[in-house]
Amino acid sequence: MIREATHAEPVWRERCNFVIAAAVDSANTDVATEQLWARKIGEAQFELCCIPFFVYDIALGDVVETDSQYMVQRVIRRSGRFVFRVWFGDSFRPRREIADQLEELGALLEWSSPNLLAVDAADEELARTVSGWLLEKEQHGHLVYETGKTA
Repeated sequence: MIREATHAEPVWRERCNFVIAAAVDSANTDVATEQLWARKIGEAQFELCCIPFFVYDIALGDVVETDSQYMVQRVIRRSGRFVFRVWFGDSFRPRREIADQLEELGALLEWSSPNLLAVDAADEELARTVSGWLLEKEQHGHLVYETGKTA
């Protein structure tokens, strides 16, 4: 079943005034598109107000351009922010405890499901800290993580 991923609690909800979408590389998921909350800043230009769960190479605060169907076509301006995805799967670790620790580091968070957490780091320094912390947790079997970049 092909489906659309949605964001129940976009991290910058107060800035949102529009919903756009982006195609998902569905090789590893049944998700075909991801709904993205955004702030309209031009005829076809939007600032992302959520942390992508499935779409790669875009981040919170990026300015994107859409087509007439409001599907993301390209990034116009990068925000300099970093995206990580955390998968808990069958981990026995309390998810809220891990989320609280990430927030203490300074990360912003959005839950897609009880098993999938999107993590935002505002800059490269915080991204290095978050990445190192997540790697340690992954090595202990508490979670699996990836970055939101393909290259």
